[in-house]
Amino acid sequence: MNFSIGLRDLLLVSPMIAMFILSLIPLTVKVLRGNQEQNSYVTLTQGLLGIVAAVVLVAVFGGAGKTAFNNSLIFDGITQLISIIALVSTGVAMIMMYENPATTGKQFSELIFLTMSSAVGMLILVAAVDLLMVFIGLEMMSLALYLMIAMSHEEKLSKEAALKYFILGSFASAIFLYGVAFIFGSTGGTNILGFMEKAPELIQTSRIFLFGISFVILGFCFKVSITPFHAWTPDVYQGAPTPHTAFMATAVKAVSFAAFLRVIATKSLIGSEHLFDILQWLAVITMIVGNTAAILQNNLKRTIAYSSVAHSGYLLVGVITAGISDSGVFGASSVIFYLIGYSLMTLGAFAIASMLERSEDHIVNIDDLAGLAKQRPMLALCLTVFLLSLAGIPPTVGFFGKFYLFNAAIGEGLLWLAIWGVLNSVVAVYYYLRPIVVMYMKDGDAQISNRSLNATTAVVVVMAAAIILMGVFSGPFFSIVERSLL
Repeated sequence: MNFSIGLRDLLLVSPMIAMFILSLIPLTVKVLRGNQEQNSYVTLTQGLLGIVAAVVLVAVFGGAGKTAFNNSLIFDGITQLISIIALVSTGVAMIMMYENPATTGKQFSELIFLTMSSAVGMLILVAAVDLLMVFIGLEMMSLALYLMIAMSHEEKLSKEAALKYFILGSFASAIFLYGVAFIFGSTGGTNILGFMEKAPELIQTSRIFLFGISFVILGFCFKVSITPFHAWTPDVYQGAPTPHTAFMATAVKAVSFAAFLRVIATKSLIGSEHLFDILQWLAVITMIVGNTAAILQNNLKRTIAYSSVAHSGYLLVGVITAGISDSGVFGASSVIFYLIGYSLMTLGAFAIASMLERSEDHIVNIDDLAGLAKQRPMLALCLTVFLLSLAGIPPTVGFFGKFYLFNAAIGEGLLWLAIWGVLNSVVAVYYYLRPIVVMYMKDGDAQISNRSLNATTAVVVVMAAAIILMGVFSGPFFSIVERSLL
C-alpha cells in the first residue's frame, strides 16, 4: 500500500501538532527550573494559547471535506464543529482547574499537559474514519484522563474513580478492538469509507461483520454512557475533581458521539432490523434510568451525572435517526446542535459546582444551595439558566435542541422514540427545578469559596448568555450547522 505524508496532510493535522508542542512548554519550563512549579497563571496562559492556536487552525484548515494520511482522517463539517466544541470545553475546564482546590498546586504543569494531550486524542478521534485510528484517538484521550483523575489532591474518592474508570474503560476498549478485528476479517480493511457502501448488504450476508459492528457499537455505548454500560458514570463523575468531571461530561461525550455518528452513518442499521430495534430500546431505557436515578440524588454532581446519562439517551435518538435517513444531514445536524447546547449548559452547571467547593474534600449537596440567590444573585441566575436549559424549557437552547432531535426522529417514522423523549423530558423537570426552588425559596447560608474565582465567574456568565442567545436565534444557528454538514 502506497503511503506518503505530504504538506497538505501536515497542514490538516496542524491543530493537533500545535496543541502537542505547546503542551510541552509548561513541563519543559518546570524541568529547567529544577522541578519547581512556575506561577500557575503563567502555566494556564500557556495552555490557553495552545487551545486558541488549535481553534484558529481548525477554523482555517478544517471543514473542507479533505482526507489525510491515506484516508484515515477526514476534515469535514463534523470534524470542524465538534473539534471546536471539544477545544472550547478543554479551555473552560483548564480555567476551572486553575481555580479549584483539588487541581491547582504542585502538579499543575503536569495536569495542563495531560489535559491538552487528552484534547489531542479527541481531535484525532473526531477526524478518524479508520477504526484503528479511532482506537488510537480513544486510547490517547482516555489514558490521559485516567492519570488526571488520579492526580487529584483529594485522597480517596478520586483514586477510586480513576481505578473504576481505568478498569471499565479497558474492558470497553477490548470489546471495541475485538469488533474491529471481526470487521477486518469480513471486509479486509478497517476504513469506514471503504466499507460504507457495502455495510447494509454485509450486515445481512456476513455474521462476522454483524458481530464486529455490534461490538464496535458496544464500545461506543460505554464511552457515551448508554444503559446498561452507564454504571461507571455517577461514581467517576462524583469522585473526579469537578473540572475533570466537566471535561468528561462535555468534550469526551461530544467527540465520542461524533465518532459513533460516523460508524452509524454506514447505514448498518438499515441492514439489521434486530440491531436497529436494540439501539432504539437502549435509547429509551437510558432516558428512563438516567432521569429516574437523578430524582433520587441529593449530591449535586451525581444529579448532573445521571442527567448526563439521560441526555445520552436523547442523543442516541438523533444518532439512530441519522443512521436510517437517506441523507442523514438533518439527523446529524440535530445531534451536533444538541451537543453544542448540551456542552454549554453542562459546563456551566459543573463550573458553579466547582465554585461552591471550599476544599478538595468538600461535597456539594443540593441542600447546600439554600440562600445562594441572596448571597450571589448573579450566580444563582446563571445556574437557573443552565438547569432550565437542561430541562428543555424555552427560550433556552436546550428546548430547541430537543425540538430538532425529536423532529428528526418523527420525520423518519420514529414517533414512539420522540414520545418517550418528551415524556422523559417532563419527568426531568422535577429534579432540575429542585435546586432552583432550594436557591430561591429556602433560607440558608450558601457560601462560594473564598478563593479568587474571577475567571470561572466570567466564563459562567458568558455561557449563560450564550445559552439564551442560541435559543432565541436557534434557527440561524441550526442553519449554520446544517450547511457545514452538506
